[in-house]
Order: sequence, then C-alpha cells, then structure tokens
Amino acid sequence: MTTLALYSNKGGVGKTAAAVNLAYLAAQSGHSTLICDLDPQSSTTYYFRVKPKLKRKARGFTRRTRHLNRSIKGTDYEKLDLLPADFTHRNLDITFGSLRRSKYRLDMVLKPYRKEYDLIVLDCPPTINILAENIFNTADYLLVPLIPTILSIRTHEQLLDFLKENRYKSKKVYAFLSMVDGRKRMHQEISASLLGKFDGILHTLIPYLSVVEQMGVYREPVPAFAPGSPGTRAYQALWEEIQQKMLDQRS
Repeated sequence: MTTLALYSNKGGVGKTAAAVNLAYLAAQSGHSTLICDLDPQSSTTYYFRVKPKLKRKARGFTRRTRHLNRSIKGTDYEKLDLLPADFTHRNLDITFGSLRRSKYRLDMVLKPYRKEYDLIVLDCPPTINILAENIFNTADYLLVPLIPTILSIRTHEQLLDFLKENRYKSKKVYAFLSMVDGRKRMHQEISASLLGKFDGILHTLIPYLSVVEQMGVYREPVPAFAPGSPGTRAYQALWEEIQQKMLDQRS
C-alpha cells in the first residue's frame, strides 16, 4: 500500500485537480483507491458530488476508526472511495496539537485503511503546521505542484528547508510543473531551469488548460468527461511517471 500526498505550502497551484485526476486514473488502472480530502475548502469533495460532511467533524480524526468508516463514501467510479472534508477541517491542526503524539495522529487513524486500499491519496491544505507534519509522517511520497514563477519556487525552497531542518526525508519529495502557460516567456525559462535546480523534479508537466477549470462545471475528473483531451494525456503521463518512480524505489 502506498500513501501519496498532493501537498504544497502555496495555494492555487493545481494541487486538488492533480489529486482528483491521479486518484481517478489509479482506480481506472485497477488500484483500489481512497482519496482523503483534508482541505476545509472541500474542493475534492465537491468534484466528486459528495456532501461535505464528516461524522464527528474534525474530532472524527481523533477517535476510533468507526467514525471515519461512517464518513467514507463511494464515488461514481469503481475502486475509488472518498473520505470527504467539511469546514471543520480548519481546526485539524488544533485538534491534533492537543493530543499526545500530535504529529502522528493522521498516520495512526489511517493505518487500518492501508490493508483495505492499494493507494491512499491525500489532498492537503497549503499550510506548514501540525497538520502538515502529520502529512509528512504519513505520506510515502509528497507530490508538489510547482507553477513556474518566482514565488512558487521560493515557497518550494521554504518547504525543502523545513523538511531538512526537522529531519524529514526530502528524498520522498517529487515536484512537477503545473499550470504551465507555454505562451509566457518566463514560464518557458523557469520551466527549463527547474530541472537542474532541484532534485526530484518530474519530467511531466501539466499545462494551463481550460479543460482543467471545467472540472468545476462537470464535477468530474478530466479523463471522465474529456478522455481525449490534452489534459487527460498530461495527467495520464504524470500518473505513469509516478508509478515508475514508485517501482524504482521498491527495487
């Protein structure tokens, strides 16, 4: 079983879109998949047409797994389940911080599901706090979307510095270029430079496309409503590259 976290300490970088599309593609390729929405904005929950409601609210993550069992919903897609979010997720860091082993609570509560699913995908809010450290301790891989802009690079440097200072494994961090506008010279130049700037930069990039924005209209993953689109091909290539990285690390 593998836990894959779509994480960035910067908002608006295409994290949720990637989480939804990768989870869908994983399920379509035969992996039993659970996608966990950890963001109080509950955008992943919205995309899958599920009511943003969690049993026992944020406290459900501190109790026995029966509360999460009652919260998990099936989606419209075979082999793909969803643990929804609601607005009380804004209190998750406070909830975890009040408990013993506060940085390992998410790992503890998700542990039983590692036997039930081949893949757990975490859609994470853009923060570095107790919740983020729970994510770092839970995820086998951190997949970080990077827009080719100066501010996006700066926040990624902050993340890598934080991981190093707090002795988290930076080798499990993989970044990919997201929302790339090939018409912008700065995007072209920064995209080319990033491959040599950081370790763990994937070669697949996700272009800036209207079909990705249309996920909010159709409330479906891109491959479900636009299977032949460039967006589908981009996410499919990203999923294949991630799978290969996982295989390489196991061998």
